[in-house]
Amino acid sequence: MADDHASKAISCYGAGINNTPNLDRIANEGMKFNHCYVTNSICTPSRAAILTGTHNHVNGVMTLDSKINKHLPNVAKHLRVGGYQTAMVGKWHLGEGEDHEPTGFDYWEVVPGQGEYHDPQFIGPKGIKREEGYATDIITDKSLNWMKARDTTKPFFLMCHHKAPHRSWECDSKHKDLYKDPIKVPDTFTDDYKNRAKSAAASKMRVADDLTYMDLGLAQPDGPARIVGEKMLDTWDFYERKIPNPEDVTKLKLIDKEDGTVFTFKTSKELAEFKFQRYMQRYLRTIQSVDDNVGRMLDYLDAEGLSENTIVIYTSDQGFFLGEHGWFDKRLVYENSFNMPFLIKYPREIAAGSVCNDIICNVDFAPTWLDFAKLRLPTYMQGVSFRALLQQKTPADWQQVAYHRYWMHRDIIHDAHAHYAVRDKRYKLIYWYNESFGIEGARLGGEDKEWELFDLDEDPLELFNCYHESKYSDVVKQMTHLLEQKMDEIGDEPVHPRH
Repeated sequence: MADDHASKAISCYGAGINNTPNLDRIANEGMKFNHCYVTNSICTPSRAAILTGTHNHVNGVMTLDSKINKHLPNVAKHLRVGGYQTAMVGKWHLGEGEDHEPTGFDYWEVVPGQGEYHDPQFIGPKGIKREEGYATDIITDKSLNWMKARDTTKPFFLMCHHKAPHRSWECDSKHKDLYKDPIKVPDTFTDDYKNRAKSAAASKMRVADDLTYMDLGLAQPDGPARIVGEKMLDTWDFYERKIPNPEDVTKLKLIDKEDGTVFTFKTSKELAEFKFQRYMQRYLRTIQSVDDNVGRMLDYLDAEGLSENTIVIYTSDQGFFLGEHGWFDKRLVYENSFNMPFLIKYPREIAAGSVCNDIICNVDFAPTWLDFAKLRLPTYMQGVSFRALLQQKTPADWQQVAYHRYWMHRDIIHDAHAHYAVRDKRYKLIYWYNESFGIEGARLGGEDKEWELFDLDEDPLELFNCYHESKYSDVVKQMTHLLEQKMDEIGDEPVHPRH
């Protein structure tokens, strides 16, 4: 699993912006899912949902600052009791210290917090130590070493979790010259957010306005603004300084930290597109190391004769905006953030080169793994096994529904508003309730409440809110009923007025 890897940045998904031959191998030898969704598009809650098979109001990990209770049951614990050797390597991000460390794993070594790209620290049962090298390589080394040292008489379960391509997008030096040709700017890059909820426009995730010097590997010369261009407001942390998009961009100068190249600009549009290209270059270069190392893992399985009887999955903890709607980052329930890549191969049961267009969610991962392991599905899990979909036998009663709830109302950096949503095969209904929650879930009050409805057949780019259009009145009723049914099913409490 990678962190913040958009489907669009895997070449088998067809966007044509980069080349990932090893990730494509998984799709070519197995199945690609086009409609895998996250239940809460932020790192920590998604990881908790994957591990426990439950929604975040159940596992208690609702925000980026949440920590998992080590006593909670999880899929690794069930697999270990069922005879599997288990390991967790890389990004954990579910809390640190004795009460929040990985449990259910025979072996674990994880990076503190977000982790570092270069010479990263690792935490394990014996404490913390720093390793020399590039994080993606080291995480793979540790994963391979564990597989090589395992008891070959027992089955195994390995979660290899990369830091990449999470912000700050620092690539291995061997990839620093990749992707220098311009990347196509998304059609919605200059989105003005008209015809939609005000909450969408409020998010501070714009490529043009909210990326920092560190994000883009840039600096600015010292001196007065009349000479070097408008500067950021001073902050206590250089790395949080956002590069301005001033009215007079002709005064702005930016410097490449690595080679000293000086960049100047004639228009705001030119500056915004410069930032987009820098962002995409840095992002895609970190993915190249992920692809390289996925290749190493696949080669090991082939060499050891394990490929035929091992399920291999590649996914991310959520999607990511790559300039769509002018944004970077995630959090929101729009497709680029909501949709997760999901590639899986298992030659014994999955036809090579197959594609699934049915809806699955990250809470469904754990039940599916237990299904394949022939272990009992515990009653607390809210997801369902999608093994039948892998056999291309979609059950008649398959629930083609994805539910999403983002709880982190208006965090200080991104200002993304709280919302929940439901999606079926054609429509998406969103309720922006914009309420803050305090200690022990106490509601602190709200702001404007807003509904959005998108017809994804007619409007796949999600530009036109049709909630208030008369011809969609019946759809609004149907989708509201579907939303309320889903919330009742999983035990989540609605905050919208029910009829």
